Amino acid sequence: MTLTLPSPAAPLKIGTRGSPLALAQAYETRDRLARAFELEPGAFEIVVIKTTGDNRAMIDADRPLKEIGNKGLFTKEIEEALTAGSIDIAVHSMKDMPTLQPDGLLLDCYLPREDVRDAFVAPAVRAIADLAEGAVVGTSSLRRRAQLLNRRPDLRVVEFRGNVQTRLQKLEDGVAMATFLAMAGLRRLSMAETVPATPIEVEDMLPAVAQGAIGIERRSNDSTAAALLEAIHHAETGQRLAAERAFLAALDGSCETPIAALAELSGGTLRLRGEILRPDGSEALVDDQSAAMEDGAELGRRMGEDLRARAGKGFFAH
Repeated sequence: MTLTLPSPAAPLKIGTRGSPLALAQAYETRDRLARAFELEPGAFEIVVIKTTGDNRAMIDADRPLKEIGNKGLFTKEIEEALTAGSIDIAVHSMKDMPTLQPDGLLLDCYLPREDVRDAFVAPAVRAIADLAEGAVVGTSSLRRRAQLLNRRPDLRVVEFRGNVQTRLQKLEDGVAMATFLAMAGLRRLSMAETVPATPIEVEDMLPAVAQGAIGIERRSNDSTAAALLEAIHHAETGQRLAAERAFLAALDGSCETPIAALAELSGGTLRLRGEILRPDGSEALVDDQSAAMEDGAELGRRMGEDLRARAGKGFFAH
């Protein structure tokens, strides 16, 4: 097959949300494709799509995401545009992505994964342990809330949503003493050195499934997009995410479920650490297993099923 490359006259349309971080991820995708095929940036068009999650987040800024909808909140309209053909590929933060794609769409291209760690962000202190008893911490993440309360049940956690810039402004306004961000987002926005952020090692706070990873979705019958994306796909990231997302799928994970997981590769061996927590942080169940790299997805599925069985039906209800 002769590959028809995009051009300024017929650009490849890249769909994305409109936040500064989402745009940074779309530009990274564009730049990697441009380098891979020696193309000018004008051969690509960034198409900003406002999602239900973006609209609802502005209207219901103080309501938890679980009350507004599920993970599809931030992908539905983008995937509809992809299915309709008004964009050619879609760039996503993988931790926002449901484990199943709509019929006709395929997610099989991942960029090299960034720093997976969470960042503790506080103007006055450097670590969770330094927070005064009863201090207010803001987060919209059920996982971070549960992990924090598991360590510090004395703290008060308030809903804290918005993009990186919005959350930093809320800290300045005194809404909370501290919050959490992803180190990957800070790095992609070139803010890691300017924000009062301390990376939290994964041994202390296991990250969200697929944190730090960018995925690029396409139509399953689009052979041109498939050939273009194959050139920038990072196989190691794909192998790690296969294990983590299989773990999530086995647990039937949603925005209502505090779940954390991290897969790491060393040679041909994949190590997977997983954690599920009660939403109030009162209990956490963990697992840590290794398998051959090619068996990562099966390991994730088995670990997820094992933890779900250990937890029992009432685990997430309290």
